[in-house]
Amino acid sequence: MVAIKLRTMTTLSSWLHSARTVLEGAGVDSAQADAELIAAHVLGGGRGEVSALAIGGRACSAAELEQLDALLARRERREPLQHLTGIAAFRHLELEVGPGVFVPRPETEVVVQIGIDALATSTSEPPTAVDLGSGSGAIALSLATEVPSSRVWAVELSAEAREWTARNIARYGEGRVELVAGDMADCLPELNHEVDVVVSNPPYIPDVAIPKDPEAAHFDPKLALYGGPDGLDLVRQLHVTARRLLRPGGLLVIEHGEFQAQQIGEILRSAEWSDVTHHRDLTGRDRATSAIAPSEPNLRE
Repeated sequence: MVAIKLRTMTTLSSWLHSARTVLEGAGVDSAQADAELIAAHVLGGGRGEVSALAIGGRACSAAELEQLDALLARRERREPLQHLTGIAAFRHLELEVGPGVFVPRPETEVVVQIGIDALATSTSEPPTAVDLGSGSGAIALSLATEVPSSRVWAVELSAEAREWTARNIARYGEGRVELVAGDMADCLPELNHEVDVVVSNPPYIPDVAIPKDPEAAHFDPKLALYGGPDGLDLVRQLHVTARRLLRPGGLLVIEHGEFQAQQIGEILRSAEWSDVTHHRDLTGRDRATSAIAPSEPNLRE
């Protein structure tokens, strides 16, 4: 761990410079941005205001330096920035997050857009969607707020994660998103064959794999990361549940690892899903797969 004494520094500009050095030494790719966001959290305002204050020679009080240093030390240990600030930006939302819940990632924003597009063009009144394994509620709340006429259910097994889901629903989705405690395997039987869109970012990391980012490996809940020997145990359950919930012609959207698209496509096609389509994220990696529910529901489900 890099040890740089910041206590004697009195200007914001000096603190930002040394904080960036500390975070770069810890392997944080976004060192400058993270230093500015830590400062913004302590001092108030946004990154632009922090930059302006630094240029203007803003001095930091001893109390401010103590807060800044404490947060910097946690970020140096690779604790997620979102745990330090308590907020994760996701599309147009600012979601409350912390220990016990998966921190939503930017790549999921692309996944959500597929679901939003389908929900917005649904002829159902109201259009309906289910987010399986909701975590912070990022997917469910994006669907509900960007398609205001919709009705959305957020299913989450973890009691710890549900505390964060509930907070975010209270903030953004009251009356439009219903939180469901339970397992995706048997959830929402009252909605069988009535849902327009099912979206999920399930655990998909193989049990023996270790996430490359320390933030994920050490701070994200394991329940949200690992999906069995090949990482696809939850995907195999997910598509069965989605088949039960979706109306004929409804859309399933699954986020997954970049090398899992082919195997997931085979799973879906063998179960008679149609129009199986792989979607690339902004870096060109296959990170999502969508499919259309069969025109005739399986009445045995």
